[in-house]
Amino acid sequence: MPGSALNSSCSSNPPAKREGDAAVASDDHSAGEKEINFSNWTEYMDTSEDEKSRPTLEEFTKRTGIKVKYTEDINDNVEFFGKVRPQLAAGQDTGRDLIVVTDWLAARIIRLGWAQKLDPAHLPHAYANLIPQFRTPDWDPGRSYSYPWTGIDTVIAYNEKATGGKKVDSVTQMLDDPSLKGRVGFLTEMRDSVGMTLLDQGKDPATFTTADFDEAVGRLQKGVDKNQIRRFTGNDYTSDLDKGDLAACLAWAGDIIQLQAGNPDIKYAIPAPGYITSSDNLLVPAKARHKANAEKLIDFYYEPQIAAQLAAYISYVCPVEGVKDELAKIDPALADNPLIVPDKAMAAKAHAFRSLTSEEETAYEEKFAKLIGA
Repeated sequence: MPGSALNSSCSSNPPAKREGDAAVASDDHSAGEKEINFSNWTEYMDTSEDEKSRPTLEEFTKRTGIKVKYTEDINDNVEFFGKVRPQLAAGQDTGRDLIVVTDWLAARIIRLGWAQKLDPAHLPHAYANLIPQFRTPDWDPGRSYSYPWTGIDTVIAYNEKATGGKKVDSVTQMLDDPSLKGRVGFLTEMRDSVGMTLLDQGKDPATFTTADFDEAVGRLQKGVDKNQIRRFTGNDYTSDLDKGDLAACLAWAGDIIQLQAGNPDIKYAIPAPGYITSSDNLLVPAKARHKANAEKLIDFYYEPQIAAQLAAYISYVCPVEGVKDELAKIDPALADNPLIVPDKAMAAKAHAFRSLTSEEETAYEEKFAKLIGA
């Protein structure tokens, strides 16, 4: 991913190809119905100290008069897609105006024609302030249908106490160091575990072949067979890493920051070949009733001051240019943390896992499920 200076505008590449056309413009009731139904993941919104309010959402309502029904009903991409797919396939309103899904699922929804094209005229801050790293994903060039809510960097985390003071900074070390045997964790997200292994093997996750994929899965299989890998995990790696049951694992940057706040033994490393980056993305589903209102909310979170409030709370990569100065007013340490505000060196090491065809997705997921015992 490029670490170049900010472009003056979004890419002019053509929009992503779509298999269906169900996302044709729907009747928008935004003018007469000042509301938004917003579905998101848990712990992904700033909350007041008494946990009774969400300050940025309240500020949005105060400013616009648009009420936000905010629901934390996304726990897993596959599970959530299973919930909304029947309605989307039938051309029905899901009851949601705005959803947040990880890029591979965002790509699938766009490809199927189940996301509404966004109006740049309603997104002046988002259009201007999206950082270069996230501007041109191959599944939505120019961000015609989506904008990142957060970036998700996959790096190596280790418990320095559990490693005996040893730094762990490569997938090769995780898979081959005998002192780590039985105390290594990889992720159940295929693109993270295979992507980091591809990088370690000198392959580009943006251009790899099926042979490269099979080689990476085979490398991980050896780690399973010789009991080097303890297990493949979701977010639940955090407690094992904190306790030292996992000495080293692949981890998401936002979790590391949270863990470090309570445990100084938690460290992270960026492997020499780089790391996998992805994003959780805001989409307006087909047939949503309040598209214009949803676009106003997307744009609101691309104002640096608002973005800083959100980033200070959730600690994930902020995709908003200009957030660093605003974040420094809240907490200088957060502003200087490259896991939240990537510097040029960090951004230059970011790699995205390429989009898959429907056939590849099915075949690769089957191979990965066999590897992890799913």
